[in-house]
Amino acid sequence: MNPEPWLRGPIEGVPPHLMPVFHSFAQVREDLARYTEGLTTEDVWRRTGSLPSLGFHLRHIAHSVDRLVTYLCGDQLTDTQIATLKQEGDPGATLPELLSDIDAKLSDAERRIREIGAATLDEPRYIGKKRLPSTVLGLLVHVAEHTQRHLGQAITTAKLARENRGQPPISKNESN
Repeated sequence: MNPEPWLRGPIEGVPPHLMPVFHSFAQVREDLARYTEGLTTEDVWRRTGSLPSLGFHLRHIAHSVDRLVTYLCGDQLTDTQIATLKQEGDPGATLPELLSDIDAKLSDAERRIREIGAATLDEPRYIGKKRLPSTVLGLLVHVAEHTQRHLGQAITTAKLARENRGQPPISKNESN
């Protein structure tokens, strides 16, 4: 098995101050491909107790990145982004559609993030209608850590979905 993305060294064309976000996104793509393989649409939207479905986490990863990068770029959310936020838990999309959406949103975020210069890291940014204060650096860190938080929840939920169908775990030596 390859080392995790952050242990593979620099990514060509990505400035060092942005590298952790790009490594986080690479980890998301790789882990989701691994841990969701073979799951059905029913598995993706099945809830275990009061926990959110895997589908919710997959949509949330994609669209929270989009929202956070909007703030990072100094903008406020559009009506479409707000409407999407309210529908993240609505069942329906297939696993390939959800993973494709994640890849598209991460790719768009990478394109937008590449424009952030190191000299802007201390610049203020404001979140939401209440305009809560942050900085470019604060948002870069939050994009990476928030995405990883939901990746962990998605992996756990995918494991539960697999076990609820009586399937064996992905591997006997899982570290997650």
